[in-house]
Amino acid sequence: MINRRHIRVKVMQSVYAMQQSNNDDIIREDKFLKHSILKMFDLYVLNIQLLVEVQKLAAKRIALSKKKILVTKEELNPNTKFLDNKVINAIAESISVESYIEMNNLNNWELDSEYVKIILDELQKSDLYNKYLNTKESSFKLDKAFVVDFFKEIIAPNEKLAEYYEDKMISWVDDIPFVNTWVVKSLSKFKEIGIFVVGSLYKDKDDEDFVSALFKKTVLKQQTYEQDITDKTPNWETDRIADIDMILIKMAITEFISFPSIPTRVTINEYIEIAKDYSTEKSSYFINGVLDKISKEFINNKRIVKIGRGLL
Repeated sequence: MINRRHIRVKVMQSVYAMQQSNNDDIIREDKFLKHSILKMFDLYVLNIQLLVEVQKLAAKRIALSKKKILVTKEELNPNTKFLDNKVINAIAESISVESYIEMNNLNNWELDSEYVKIILDELQKSDLYNKYLNTKESSFKLDKAFVVDFFKEIIAPNEKLAEYYEDKMISWVDDIPFVNTWVVKSLSKFKEIGIFVVGSLYKDKDDEDFVSALFKKTVLKQQTYEQDITDKTPNWETDRIADIDMILIKMAITEFISFPSIPTRVTINEYIEIAKDYSTEKSSYFINGVLDKISKEFINNKRIVKIGRGLL
C-alpha cells in the first residue's frame, strides 16, 4: 500500500505541475492526482502478474521442446521446479489478482509479450535460476526466497522493462522504485497457508483523504505561506529559492496548521527526506532551518495547535 511519504511526493509533483503550466483548475488537478495514485496499483499488479506470465512462457517452451523431432533426454524429462513454484502458482490461482486484471483490462503482457520473453531469457541465463533448479530441497520457504530474488535481481533492475513502464504512463517514472519495494514486501509476507490477495491501495480512509486535503490546502493557501517563508528568509529573494524547496516548505506549513494529528517533528523530517531525493544538495539543510524557525514561531503564536498523536 502507498505510504504517507509517497503521498507527499505525489502531491509535491502535482503542485509543481500546476505551477509550471500556470493552471488554476484545482478540481481537475486533484482528479489527475488521485488518478495517478490509482494507476500505481496497476503497476503493482502488472509486476505481480509478470511473474506468472514468465512461468507460463517457460511451460510453453518445455512443451514445444518435447515435440521436437530430435529430442534430448533432458528435453524429455525437463526440470519443472520453476513451473511447480508454490508462490507463483498461488498468484496464478489468486481470484483477487485475476479479478483486478479483468476489471481494469490489464492485458499488457498479452499485447506486449516480448517483455515477458526478455525477462524469461534473462532469468534462464542467471546463476540464480540454475542454482534454484539444481537445489534438491523442495519447500515453500525456498520457493518464496527464489521468487523474491527473481524479482529483485531480474525484474526490478531491468532497464527495458522500466522504459516500457515509463512509456505507458509518465507518472510511473517516480513510482517504479516505490512499487518495486511494495512488490518485494508483498512477496516476502506471503505465507504458505494463505491465499494471495493484492490488498488495498491505502492503509485507511485517513490516508486516502490526506491526498486531496494536503493538495488543495497547499494550493489555496500558498500565497499566504509565501509571506511566512519570506519573513524567515530575509537574505533570500523568493525567486532565488528553488521551486521544489518552496513547494515542500509550503506543504509542511500546511501540515503544521491543518493536520493537528501529525507531530511537527514528523512533518519536518518527512520533507527533509523528500528534499534529499528531489531537490538540490543543500536543500534539506535549508528546508530544515526554515521550517524550524516557522514551527517555533507558529507554536508561540498559537497558529500550530496539535492534538492526540500530534502532541508526541
